Amino acid sequence: METTDVFDNIRAYRDDETQHIVEILLQDPEFKRIIGIVIERVFPQMTWASFCQLMRSYKTMTEFQTDIVRRFVFDLVGGASDSLDSSGLENVVPERANVFISNHRDIILDASLVSTLLCKHGLDMTEIAIGDNLLVRPWIEHLVRLNRSFIVRRGISGRQMLENSTLLSKYIHDTIENRHRPIWIAQREGRAKDSNDRTQESVLKMLAMGGEGNFVESLKSLNIIPVSLSYEYDPCDYLKAKEFQQKRDTPDFSKSAKDDMDSMEMGMFGYKGRVHIRYGKVINSDLEKIDPTLSRNEQTAEAARLIDAEIFRNYTLYPGNYIAYDRLWGQGACANKYTAADIKVFDTYLDKHLEKIDLPNKDLPFLREKLLTMYGYPVKNQRGN
Repeated sequence: METTDVFDNIRAYRDDETQHIVEILLQDPEFKRIIGIVIERVFPQMTWASFCQLMRSYKTMTEFQTDIVRRFVFDLVGGASDSLDSSGLENVVPERANVFISNHRDIILDASLVSTLLCKHGLDMTEIAIGDNLLVRPWIEHLVRLNRSFIVRRGISGRQMLENSTLLSKYIHDTIENRHRPIWIAQREGRAKDSNDRTQESVLKMLAMGGEGNFVESLKSLNIIPVSLSYEYDPCDYLKAKEFQQKRDTPDFSKSAKDDMDSMEMGMFGYKGRVHIRYGKVINSDLEKIDPTLSRNEQTAEAARLIDAEIFRNYTLYPGNYIAYDRLWGQGACANKYTAADIKVFDTYLDKHLEKIDLPNKDLPFLREKLLTMYGYPVKNQRGN
């Protein structure tokens, strides 16, 4: 396995870099402004001076993560949700490093919740795969790499893409097999904005590149655990619906850096209702059942199907999910899963979020259908229809 020096452009920071990076962050005016907002909302008892003192006290990334990051995530989610809980942690054992592959709803919180809930139960926090498209400011890259994130380079093509994917895969295998640290990665590039969670086969091909042996053996060495993230309400749902109409009306539409920043802020601070994270089982025994006579593409498709099935099986479904499913596809099949009161609450929520969409040619029937799709797909996928 290659030394970690070859990974310098993508790796998470190391413990001996912590204090230097902290100083860079504290001197950045935009970081100070953003953190000022966070302090006001999440840590009102803290001042900028006391925050700086706290940050300078951290000698390692572990100290930084287990103190301020953990407190930030739990206080943040606690103030924007009705409950946060997890299950399936019996599938995670300290002696084995895992790659956690999850569905992807929120830019920031998905990885943060998976990681900090592990920490809460005495397990190592994960390293986090993050796309460089989100690193719109230098301080953001410093901050995420201090929080054990490593960089997925995007927007490249051809030979450079192959080289970057190979390097990324080797880094992941090195982290799991040699450094014995867990990793979180989304099942696809970007969020599934319609909540139709499907593992992108290119993600699995990348993961297999850097390992030993054949495709299945390489994936097995990563001890993959699928993780199901279930938010009762997605605070960014109206932003996603808005984007669907923008792309429908303007096919070459693409989001701006500001759009991503708005989504990050809304995802962090917006109301989420109940939140449940379920850690599935290691899929190694299922991977072993893949027919070795299949082509590489067929084996990849089968591995993706196995991950999807585990994620679907472990969804936590809420009344709004069943209501949306019935309105789109179910024809009352799930009517025993919700009450008239649940319908009223859900419809009020939808109406409020539709009002937030600021488009000059607002197509309300289209936008409502997109919101229903986001909430209905988890039921559709779990039911297998």
